[in-house]
Amino acid sequence: MSDAMIKVALIGNPNTGKTSLFNHLTGLNQKVGNYPGITVDKKTGICKLSKTQKATILDLPGTYSLNASSADEKITIDTLNDATNEFSPDVAVVVTDVEQLKRNLLVFTQVKDLEIPTLLVINMADRMQSRGISLNIPQLEADLNTKIIVISSKLQTGIDDLKEAIISYTSLSTERCISAGKIENNTITHPELLTSLSAIELKKVQHRETIIRYQFINAALKKSYKIDRSKASDLQAKLDRIFTHKIFGYVIFGVLLLLIFQVIFEWSSVPMEFIDGAFGSLADWTKETLPEGMFTNLLAEGIIAGLGGIVIFIPQIAFLFLFIAILEESGYMSRVVFLMDKIMRRFGLSGKSVVPLISGAACAIPAIMATRNIESWKERLITILVTPFITCSARLPVYAILIALVIPSERVFWIFNWQGITLMALYIIGFAMALLSAYILHKTLKIESKSYFVVEMPKYKVPLFKNVAFTVIEKTKTFVFEAGKIILAISIILWVLASVGVNEKFDNADAIITESVSKNGFNEIQEVSLNNKVIRFKQSLADEASEAGKTITAQEINSAIAEKTPEFRQAVIDDEISALRLENSALGTIGKAIEPAIKPLGYDWKIGIALVSSFAAREVFIGTLATIYSVGSEGDDEEANTIKAKMESEVHASSGKKVFTFASGISLLLFYAFAMQCMSTLAIVKRETNGWKWPMVQLFGMTAIAYVAGLIAYQLLK
Repeated sequence: MSDAMIKVALIGNPNTGKTSLFNHLTGLNQKVGNYPGITVDKKTGICKLSKTQKATILDLPGTYSLNASSADEKITIDTLNDATNEFSPDVAVVVTDVEQLKRNLLVFTQVKDLEIPTLLVINMADRMQSRGISLNIPQLEADLNTKIIVISSKLQTGIDDLKEAIISYTSLSTERCISAGKIENNTITHPELLTSLSAIELKKVQHRETIIRYQFINAALKKSYKIDRSKASDLQAKLDRIFTHKIFGYVIFGVLLLLIFQVIFEWSSVPMEFIDGAFGSLADWTKETLPEGMFTNLLAEGIIAGLGGIVIFIPQIAFLFLFIAILEESGYMSRVVFLMDKIMRRFGLSGKSVVPLISGAACAIPAIMATRNIESWKERLITILVTPFITCSARLPVYAILIALVIPSERVFWIFNWQGITLMALYIIGFAMALLSAYILHKTLKIESKSYFVVEMPKYKVPLFKNVAFTVIEKTKTFVFEAGKIILAISIILWVLASVGVNEKFDNADAIITESVSKNGFNEIQEVSLNNKVIRFKQSLADEASEAGKTITAQEINSAIAEKTPEFRQAVIDDEISALRLENSALGTIGKAIEPAIKPLGYDWKIGIALVSSFAAREVFIGTLATIYSVGSEGDDEEANTIKAKMESEVHASSGKKVFTFASGISLLLFYAFAMQCMSTLAIVKRETNGWKWPMVQLFGMTAIAYVAGLIAYQLLK
């Protein structure tokens, strides 16, 4: 061929060794300038390819794609796409990292579509053996329709082969990797679209183009790119052999989860008790300080009680996001994705579904949106339908309060307790139901589609405190503010409904209860309530004496009780008046209408109201009960005014038995594990599936499963 200077453009993602290769090729024969009109560096150099042949090497800025969204990307596309540009190359050399080949090949397919001779350089060959990577070069060359050179910038191997390939560039095919008809509105080959399309349309077009390119890349790599971790020898490979082991990998993941759930309960208990008590005290202070009236009652019994029902769970939510962020930042979560792929395939899914399912542990909404990366429509639809079974952060407040109420805190195996184990069991149950549902849908949905799965393992690294802290703060803030808005609105509505009477009993509750007590004395249920107040008072006296290092005699205790008994009796009467008013309010009427349907599950009408209101968002359940139990209540001490204490002391009006027993608690836990209690999720499913058919299937299906599970649990355990 001619000895004229060959113009070569080096292209590639950042950190692929492109600049190191540029230095090897040009040595000291390089210069740095600026591209016309901008301050981005332009590096060029002279490379001696043979005794008679030289090349001008242009090191283009590192870029992840040619979809021009930055000055660097615009330089690259302008240089490659404009034959009149003085830097327009005779041959393009795309440099890739052998460990990140899938991601790096996106740029290669885009450059190849420009129909200029293109060489593919696979760098970091020195790492292939230690990483257990094998490449079928002839197969990959055939699939990509190009010449491939494997090099090592570190060891300087393959450089001479690259020089020879550059000399012979005219023999390279200029055909596209992906035929023109497959990509509609290709902005790489038709740059005029960048100005003719709106910003939103442009993003959609580029997103569709990227998906098509990755489908092509995945299919090519599936045949020619293999990673055998058993043959790898570096530290990462050794860790991977442990973390992705077919037995130990699952054991390690299970133990990690158990430790996380245990820590969530252990570390958050103290701040939660403090927050709960603080909101109870704030409500009491509000009633005592502000003038009596509707506004004071709304503030104390509606707004403060409702918001307290969500703020109390900030510690648990923050700890959950903390551990998820650490697992993601460290690189371990990618190993979980790889590990779970083997299980997923048995249920009609693949490892691609793991990312949305794991993301569902934070929130189902972004998790469902993440299914857009799944090419198979059938697999994507199934993932969308089963993701809400995964325990999200909104379920955690419900789980936490119910577990604390009905599950003992006794320790098991020294560091674990039954509460932490129960929380983990609920996560496992949700995941198991997601898999079972996926299997049934896979067998019943008559949709033909193919799927494949390629995952790149990022390197292990120590999580950066700044990144973890930012993730925890942002996600916790989002959860609290999003939930807070809903809870505030619902708390006000509930308080108004509870304050409006529907019959004479509401208006005359004071006279009815006072007359009943004066005629008949306390009934059995009222006596139990009085005794509970006395028991709590005795315990508080003993605790105060113990803290002060004093001894209190039985006579002193009895004397104090006798002095406080009239106050306790009046508190019982006040509670009865509040209960009668609530039962005969608009809210009580609605609850009574619901009660027959939920009574077989062990729930009363107050829980029914909480179930209905929490359809807006699951976490509203606790805020609703906090509001209902606060309406008109006057606690005899601070401890009795906490949410947990009010739920613990709640009894059925007819039998006097506790509402929250082991049986009803387990029933409620299972109901919330399976129920679709989130309007926002339904709206997202409607958008992602283009209609109301699948959201309705999801809603009624999950509700039926939840009802049956709760019914069976209560009937077996009561």
